Amino acid sequence: MTIETNILSQLINSESYARKVLPFLKEEYFQTVTDRLLVTKIKQYMDKYNVPPSKEALIIELDHEELREVDYNESVSQVERMTVDEDTNEQWLIDKTEQFCQEKAVYNAIMESIHIIDGKSKDKTKTAIPQVLSEALAVSFDNHIGHDFIEDYQQRFDFYHHKEERVPFDLEYMNKITKGGIPRKSLNIILAGTGVGKSLAMCHFAASNMMQGKNVLYITMEMAEEKIAERIDANLLNVRVDDLVKLDKSMYDKKIADLRARTPGRLIIKEYPTASAHSGHFRHLINELKIKRNFIPDIIYIDYLNICASSRTKAVGGTINSYTFVKAIAEELRGLAVEKNVPIVSATQTTRSGFSNSDVGLEDTSESFGLPATADFMFAIINSDEMEQLNQLMVKQLKNRYNDPTLYKRFVIGVDRAKMRLYDVEQNAQQDIVDDGPVMDNTAVGKGLNQAFGKPKKDFSDLWV
Repeated sequence: MTIETNILSQLINSESYARKVLPFLKEEYFQTVTDRLLVTKIKQYMDKYNVPPSKEALIIELDHEELREVDYNESVSQVERMTVDEDTNEQWLIDKTEQFCQEKAVYNAIMESIHIIDGKSKDKTKTAIPQVLSEALAVSFDNHIGHDFIEDYQQRFDFYHHKEERVPFDLEYMNKITKGGIPRKSLNIILAGTGVGKSLAMCHFAASNMMQGKNVLYITMEMAEEKIAERIDANLLNVRVDDLVKLDKSMYDKKIADLRARTPGRLIIKEYPTASAHSGHFRHLINELKIKRNFIPDIIYIDYLNICASSRTKAVGGTINSYTFVKAIAEELRGLAVEKNVPIVSATQTTRSGFSNSDVGLEDTSESFGLPATADFMFAIINSDEMEQLNQLMVKQLKNRYNDPTLYKRFVIGVDRAKMRLYDVEQNAQQDIVDDGPVMDNTAVGKGLNQAFGKPKKDFSDLWV
């Protein structure tokens, strides 16, 4: 008895087997027309009646099909041969069925790839081949269809005590507010005005991640690849941006060799034209890097979100509003983060009023409030004349799914713009700035609550112009 016959026989004779296997079976995994027809009929019957069909029911279903006599007779004969050995281990057969599906999926993907290479595909080009093969290699039986609160309590307990893998920052307070860094499968957004330091922050974080041994993918649609690399050069080589052109070749080679020896991490920078690339392009890039360079990113930076395209909607001719368009981009990028199991970091601009606001809030997000609704973590970088003179920036938490956003809601970090670096400042610089508890508002109600609970209100107004 072939594996195909064994699978079909078990489908109508074992309800538990059918429920575990049928969601993953595809007609194209079976070679003969008869086997494909029977799989289709069994699926249709299960969908309608929620139980596997009997032999008699399956034969009656075949009577309603317009089949050639030879195909009908072969199908009926196949059904009549569907018997099972009761001693067969069901789990063994499930494992063999999964292996069968995986092998057939890979075989079909290879044949489809050949079809694409020969130019016979109407809707796919050669660039689609890595995705076709990746989807085939990902075939597996995933039986998890929900968390049973009572029965799965042990898994929940293990989850509570499992240390989630995170990508840490090299800034003390950024690690404090994120409980040690940003987790995988997340979308993290920096909000700042033009020229405040969004790209500087992402370049610094990317350089820091690389020095931690992480594989970093930096996608830019605002500046050229070389300009991003120049900023990261200044950061990692400890050279002012303006002085990079003054380095002779031997000195530059020496610094790069020293950098190579100090970090196992890799950084790849990819430039796309403004507003021309979306999550589909990024997915294809990730797949290509895996195949061509054996590079799998641990974290992805996208500079920046608002000038990405959307794979679902087109902002052409004013047919869609900016709220829907930017929200769609954010959802697609977060979906990509979940799919590829990586954190994604991007940025967005403040509104015109937010640019001059000394206490930026979520309402100052430009173009779409759907972006902060989608993001897992969002913080603002705020600048002022006084902070500029002190080479400092203020960070304010706006949204935080990793920790209590009212703890350390505002704090100060140092900035060295010449070397494109951020750094921790002395602790006394945080005095009267770092919030070690919930931050209350400055309204009469807020003051009344502060007085009632005996907690003085911290006033930040003297820090800004």
